[in-house]
Amino acid sequence: MNFDLSEDEELLKALAERFVADNYDIDRRRLFLAEPQGFSAENWTLLGELGLIAAPFDEAAGGLALDATGIATIFEALGRGLVVEPLIENVLLAGRLFAAAARGRLREDWLPALVTGERRIAFAHAEENGRAGRIWVETTADADGRIAGAKAYVPAGASVDGYIVSARSAGAPNSADGLGLYFVAADAAGLSVRSWRMADGGAAVSLTLDDVAAEPLDGGAEAIASVETLASLARSAEAIGIMERIFAETLEYLRTRQQFGAPLATFQAIQHRMVAQYAAIEQSRGLLNHALVCFESDDFDAAVKGLRAYVADVSIELGHEMIQFHGGMGVTDELSIAHGHKRLLVLSRWPEDPGVALDRFAGIER
Repeated sequence: MNFDLSEDEELLKALAERFVADNYDIDRRRLFLAEPQGFSAENWTLLGELGLIAAPFDEAAGGLALDATGIATIFEALGRGLVVEPLIENVLLAGRLFAAAARGRLREDWLPALVTGERRIAFAHAEENGRAGRIWVETTADADGRIAGAKAYVPAGASVDGYIVSARSAGAPNSADGLGLYFVAADAAGLSVRSWRMADGGAAVSLTLDDVAAEPLDGGAEAIASVETLASLARSAEAIGIMERIFAETLEYLRTRQQFGAPLATFQAIQHRMVAQYAAIEQSRGLLNHALVCFESDDFDAAVKGLRAYVADVSIELGHEMIQFHGGMGVTDELSIAHGHKRLLVLSRWPEDPGVALDRFAGIER
């Protein structure tokens, strides 16, 4: 099997790597996270100019219609750079869902600006009483499209221009029947937004909707599942990129840090532990390649679930090990090790923890 990248994929990878090289270091990353929206607005504009925001959209919308390999290539490169701009949540998830579900004037008014990055939207789906891996939507929509309810967890939802909100017109909270999608402008009357920070420092919001006017969209539970599969692939690819970076930086540290007159890398116990983590990275890459091979086949969804279940588990162990090898300074904001591990924490537990991901792969409902 040939896993070499195509010319277009090599170009996208080079663009992502150049973006990281020109715009990122730990000090600047810390400043970007401190912004009210949790990332740099200038960087977001630049990503739009480079075409990395447009790339996941269909060609008819002005994008490149990236396949699974293109998506994985970009997000692995961005993961190695510890990029904080929320391309997964705002573009690959919410943006593609909007492109698939919006019709008429709403689509004409919003989609071009989403493709260029001039506007951002977020997907408001998770609720306080929900459980990972299962449908749970108590938010309701009446016959006039007015919505009432609350969405507790909306990552990358700060300072956006609108929200795609899941709500039901009928059925029980755990039923796919009666579940629909609605578009709500960020300045809609009756919408309250509370900002908070996730474990990695990224900005998230909670929404309260009190008789909010909304535009109905096409699709429901199946449309959500479809975009979530690609988002899960991207999250796993990003995690692999982070794992590779913090492993490489730790290996360099072990080769230079001396103890008892010898580099730490020469100690057999440390070598064994590093080899175990190297094997975890290679196994993760093997599962990623398997998922890419399965793209556009009936096995793709299951392959992504298996990839997600494995990477979500081993990435946290790898982060713990890299921190331990650095000692106390491994948890400080001065090193990329801590930044990477915090991001891995979020990637491994949003929107579900490793145990739930494994159950989903095995076809077990909790």
